Amino acid sequence: MLHFSANLSWLYTEASFSERFALAHADGFSAVECLFPYQHLDAHHLTEQLQQFKLDLVLFNTPPGDWPKGDRGLAARPERKNEFRQGFVDIALPYAIATRCPRLHIMSGCCYPHDDLLLLQNTLLDNLAWACHQAAVHGLAVTLEPINPVDMPHYFLTRQAQAHQLVKWVGATNLGVQMDLYHCHRVEGHILEQIHRWLPTGKVKHMQVAGFPGRHEPIPGDIDYPAAFQLIEALGYQGYIGCEYQPAQTTQAGLPLWWTPEKFSAASGKKD
Repeated sequence: MLHFSANLSWLYTEASFSERFALAHADGFSAVECLFPYQHLDAHHLTEQLQQFKLDLVLFNTPPGDWPKGDRGLAARPERKNEFRQGFVDIALPYAIATRCPRLHIMSGCCYPHDDLLLLQNTLLDNLAWACHQAAVHGLAVTLEPINPVDMPHYFLTRQAQAHQLVKWVGATNLGVQMDLYHCHRVEGHILEQIHRWLPTGKVKHMQVAGFPGRHEPIPGDIDYPAAFQLIEALGYQGYIGCEYQPAQTTQAGLPLWWTPEKFSAASGKKD
């Protein structure tokens, strides 16, 4: 059985953020995720929304820095180490604890031509080891996500092998890879091969989907999603699959295009 979560930063954008919880619940979701919840609701009101609509928050990102000025995470930036750690402890962890969110995605940040790549890598490793320790105290997990450089230019982490190597080097049991099939396809292609290679490692702790091209609903196109979902289930993946796509029209209009009633009922079931 596959378990899907509605990404409230991407879905139901015709409504305010606080209204999206009710819409996700009405469409049958029992799990949600988002990018930066602290930009919309304080932890108390976020928890109230989750409880009112019987939703589990399963993932959100740690503070990315100054997004309008080009920051896309801080964990690999040596000059921003203190800022990353302060945001992790003062913002991300309290939200995760209050909402009982089990995992936090750490954005590594950007690299530029003048940067020392080894220094960025070592900074990222150091920050990840530190963050995993902080998270483990509260029973929480941490993820890394390779992101394609077309949608996010200069991003430090772009390939699955790179993310898996970092996870291996850190060696923390609560660190895993966040595998977004849209990003993976855009950088590496051969999605079924990528799924077959990486899921059996046991290091993929969260997945996300979107169609290609367009980043709309995950319907058959350049990515064979029916085959991908079948393979993911066959390989025994037990984590969530986040719906991180831009609906071509509205969320409700797009769901029936790829989510049949049978998959809908299966996907909306609770999981531990």
